[in-house]
Amino acid sequence: MAISTSELEYLKMTAWQKFCFKFVSFFKSIPLLFLNFFKIKIPNAVKRVGRGFKNFGLTFYNAARHGDWKTRMSFVVFGFSQFARKQWLRGLLFLAFEVMFILYISLFGWQYLGMLGTLGTHEGNGWEVVDGFKVPVQGDNSLLILLYGLLTVIFILAFVYAWYCSIKTAYAAQETSEARQKLATAKDDIKSLADGQYHKTLLTVPLVGLTLFTILPIIFMVFIAFTNYDKAHTPPAHLFTWIGFENFKVVLGGGLTGGSNFGLTFGRILLWTVVWAFFATFSNYILGIIVALMINKKGIRCKKLWRTILVMTIAVPQFVSLLLMSQMLGDTGVINNTLISWGLISKPIHFLTDGTLAKVTVIIVNIWVGIPYTMLISTGILMNIPEDLYESARIDGAGPVKIFFKITMPYMLHVTAPYLITQFIGNLNNFNLIFLLTGGNPTLPMGYAPTAGDTDLLITWLYKLVFNNSQYNVASVISILMFILTAVVSLIVYNRSSAVKNEEDFM
Repeated sequence: MAISTSELEYLKMTAWQKFCFKFVSFFKSIPLLFLNFFKIKIPNAVKRVGRGFKNFGLTFYNAARHGDWKTRMSFVVFGFSQFARKQWLRGLLFLAFEVMFILYISLFGWQYLGMLGTLGTHEGNGWEVVDGFKVPVQGDNSLLILLYGLLTVIFILAFVYAWYCSIKTAYAAQETSEARQKLATAKDDIKSLADGQYHKTLLTVPLVGLTLFTILPIIFMVFIAFTNYDKAHTPPAHLFTWIGFENFKVVLGGGLTGGSNFGLTFGRILLWTVVWAFFATFSNYILGIIVALMINKKGIRCKKLWRTILVMTIAVPQFVSLLLMSQMLGDTGVINNTLISWGLISKPIHFLTDGTLAKVTVIIVNIWVGIPYTMLISTGILMNIPEDLYESARIDGAGPVKIFFKITMPYMLHVTAPYLITQFIGNLNNFNLIFLLTGGNPTLPMGYAPTAGDTDLLITWLYKLVFNNSQYNVASVISILMFILTAVVSLIVYNRSSAVKNEEDFM
């Protein structure tokens, strides 16, 4: 196959030029990836959703037009067709869900669903006289209205899906009966759940738990971002209400909650969060590989001892190490006092209270904490690189540096690409190290939101907004933006990595 001019130019490049070319090409490809996402991925997703609604409608249409009286009765009474055809277990499950839904909506859900549009109208911050006694006014609770209202909406969607399944299975049972084939009995259903459908049996309870304790709180948090839920609107004493995209305007453009430069503060902390995650991830990664290479190098004695010394740092709980380091690096800590007593400095070095120096300090401490983990992972991978590759490279005249960049690093990057992504995302949300070491300090200069510090990440700033200032609405917006950032980075980097693109070649 002929080689194009661009490929020939690439082959003539030096190793450094090739690296720069790939680096620039990666960032140039990001807009194209976004464009493909909106031109291909989203339309395909819309088509799949459209096909789903089409099948949904066809099921009801066929059952209503071609179904017998037993199938049509299932439109009103869930499981009626199953009971009529002696499929007792299926009929009982469908009917039980319908009864449970009716009881929930009639006794509990309808009142919260009705107030979901306003999130309450009566505050409970006053007193009233009842039989000569002052009693507190029982007002609406916006938090409970939003929570149970969303739960009711989810329950309604589940009801519609159960209705669809009831009609679908009823019509399928009718077709099976008309074909004079045997219908599945309760015994057959139980046997199927323990055999062919066993995955559904195992996943039912985790799926319910995931919905109640993960998906519902996430949806709840997203809706909080569209309200004015803050310190001045905290239930049950006060109500909060819907305000649309005002909170997003506050975070992205400044205004209202954090002062006129709230958006400027967000931009600064976002930039530092990305810079921190980059250096925290790749410094640990590169240095961990170098340490692993040094320990595994032929001729190095006491390899087990060096590995044990490094692993011992993992045995100590990280929060203990970080609290100890924060005390040692403080203005009156052991390190400053020792340097002063030795006459090396005349005044304390502000490791944790000077903006630029504090950022360098947290990166260095993170290296000390994180290198052992990367060293252990790298050691296992290095032991699995075929020795024949190194022998062939040495015979061809390759030196240690060339072997490292041509064999070791490509192999490591291929295997550890998912690990690198998880580490980068973990560092974007590395709450412990920043909060325990600096607490986000020092404070930002005038003109920025007073809630933020110079070493704060988005996650630590979010914590301060919630627990120190009760700005739940703005914190929810930041959470949504953090999710978008981490999701975009994860998807783009993972899909561009060799672990995905060249998996077959590696195998």
